[in-house]
Amino acid sequence: MWRQLSGVARTGSSLSLCRMRGFSALVQDKALVDGAWVDSSNAKATFEVRNPANGAVIGKVPNMTVADAQKAIDAAKQAYESKEWRSLTAKDRSNLLKKWHKLIEQHSQEIAEIMTAESGKPINESKGEVAYGNAFVEWFAEEARRIYGEIVPSASPNREIIVMKQPIGVAALITPWNFPMAMITRKAGAALAAGCTVVVKPSEDTPLTALAVAKLAVDAGIPKGVINVVTTNKAAPIGDLFCKSPDVRGISFTGSTEVGKLLFRNSADGIKRICLELGGNAPFIVFDSADIEKAVDGAMASKFRNCGQTCVSANRFFVQDSVYDKFVGQLKKRVEALKIGDGQGCDVQIGPLINEMQFNKVSGFVEDARSKKANIILGGQPLPDKGSLFYAPTIVTDVPPSAQLYSEEVFGPVVSIIRFRDEEEAVKKANDTRRGLAGYFYSENLQQVFRVAKRLEVGMVGVNEGIISAAEAPFGGVKESGVGREGSKHGIDDYVDIKYICMGNLKYD
Repeated sequence: MWRQLSGVARTGSSLSLCRMRGFSALVQDKALVDGAWVDSSNAKATFEVRNPANGAVIGKVPNMTVADAQKAIDAAKQAYESKEWRSLTAKDRSNLLKKWHKLIEQHSQEIAEIMTAESGKPINESKGEVAYGNAFVEWFAEEARRIYGEIVPSASPNREIIVMKQPIGVAALITPWNFPMAMITRKAGAALAAGCTVVVKPSEDTPLTALAVAKLAVDAGIPKGVINVVTTNKAAPIGDLFCKSPDVRGISFTGSTEVGKLLFRNSADGIKRICLELGGNAPFIVFDSADIEKAVDGAMASKFRNCGQTCVSANRFFVQDSVYDKFVGQLKKRVEALKIGDGQGCDVQIGPLINEMQFNKVSGFVEDARSKKANIILGGQPLPDKGSLFYAPTIVTDVPPSAQLYSEEVFGPVVSIIRFRDEEEAVKKANDTRRGLAGYFYSENLQQVFRVAKRLEVGMVGVNEGIISAAEAPFGGVKESGVGREGSKHGIDDYVDIKYICMGNLKYD
């Protein structure tokens, strides 16, 4: 799906067909608390949402306070305890999620347009994200009816051991800007399927997508208070509230490792259930046994989706000596052909970076590599004629170990390429990081495939494949890339408690 719909794919659609058609029916200028669309209690304070491609203001949303967030938690707790949600059968919850899925499907074009307007990603990628994000709603609608318990054979003839799974209660979901819909549905779909209620805190850069999807949940008949959305550009105090509130029983966060560690520490006193999907530093290894054309295809898909701003983007490219020149040459031709511009154009493949902070980080990493004698063979500069947040797709070779590009996640359209001699060196360099989210490698040697897949210290491995995310697959990392798994049947685990019931003194005679 992603290969057809990503901005890296070539399309023949005309530009005029992809101009914004007007999506006012789904754009909300208020937050959602207890089934009502509300302003901030702080004198109706708001903040602007801007299009990163041109800086235009596309909307304003409430700048909610800690007190507002507390009201959302209270609403979620009340909804959880009410007969309208906690007492619903799994089938009833499943049916409501299916209605939500259907409405998202019907409004997919409008959601994609909102997403492109506030995140800058190409419209084809936004369409792909809507389909991908909605797949989680469908998946967990089905999983709602498969949260099975157990009957365990007892060692005692007069006992029965019963194990059941019950929802944990209120879950706080903190989501990022790079996938403003999918990160919500991947979390909320699982939580609602399990019987939990949620308070969502979307990124300040992309709140409009979150509110649009929440509106469709309300339209689908999901009861008031079950889904609450709190918008703010002051995330720290609200995040602290989530950590300290005794009514929030679980936190799911996607974002930086530094913030994830803070949430982890601050949640310790309450011993909360926590799921963290944090930063990556994905290796992309090309062995001499690889199909080079397929490896280049995979590199383009993995690196340049969303302008390189994905947590599973390939970050460090390790290429074996004997195929180094061939791979670099083919990759350079493909990168040079990328169409850069406002994501509203159907032929655009690379949009802007999300904000000034991210732009400065990417340009700073490249300048650091330049100062340390790395070889910049393509790009390496801003594109002010496109807009203030556009940066040229860049290829850097001969990256020294002292460079930031060698050891840190760039989160931008920059390829850093490093030579290696043999398999042992490649695996050692790939694992030489505290992060461990995703990893990729290309090889046609079956023995090597199994050896390397087992040895890479990551939670997900793409073998001869650059796009690995799917609703059916467990998503998550190891080491400092997080705890827990999202998606798949395992995505429910963070939202349920396991209860053991011992039935004793039974008589079967």
